[in-house]
Amino acid sequence: MGFTIGGIREKRSGSRRRGRAAEGTAVAEYTGLWGWAVTPGARASDGNCSCGDAGCVSPGAHPLDFADEVPAGATLHTAARAWAEVPGASMLLPVGRSFDVLDVAELPGRRALVRMERMGLPLGPVAVTPAGRAQFFVAPGAAAGLPQLLYRMGWDDADLDLRALGPGTHITAPPSDQGGLGPVRWLRPPALDTAAAPPEARLLLGTLAYICHRAPCG
Repeated sequence: MGFTIGGIREKRSGSRRRGRAAEGTAVAEYTGLWGWAVTPGARASDGNCSCGDAGCVSPGAHPLDFADEVPAGATLHTAARAWAEVPGASMLLPVGRSFDVLDVAELPGRRALVRMERMGLPLGPVAVTPAGRAQFFVAPGAAAGLPQLLYRMGWDDADLDLRALGPGTHITAPPSDQGGLGPVRWLRPPALDTAAAPPEARLLLGTLAYICHRAPCG
């Protein structure tokens, strides 16, 4: 089943075909190389969501209710064929399966990433959104365990702009547009040794909390 996004149309059919081919390849990379499922998502333009709901609370940043997810492990052929059924869809990654996400403001996130790299901490993929958020991929279970982890580390009573995303949520995958604001990008791209096995949240949380506390997020 296909759909049309009002107001978001390519003027040149050749450009549209190239764009769809590139999207299919990106989907196949996520499913076949990194082992992540990809969910077709809505797009937004001028604040309007392609889902057609005038009161949409997450324009351009939610799954399409009629579209099937492309499963982890899908090949290039399978992914390209599936994505051709949803022209114009954004790529969303379901959280809580292969990874959870620690989400902080972009500037503290960038500073924390530099410090973590210097410290030699294990790191997974890190994305940055056009809304100014840095998203650290960590092992599943982080969302459920975050309050207890913060308590154990002594950060439970600190005013931190730090949250964990877990099962039932989706994030926009690079290079898809997020909510009409622009593309999501990688600060640290996925790698074979960490995509399927990102680090435990406890290994990164202390540094993230400290940086956010020193330079308040938000």
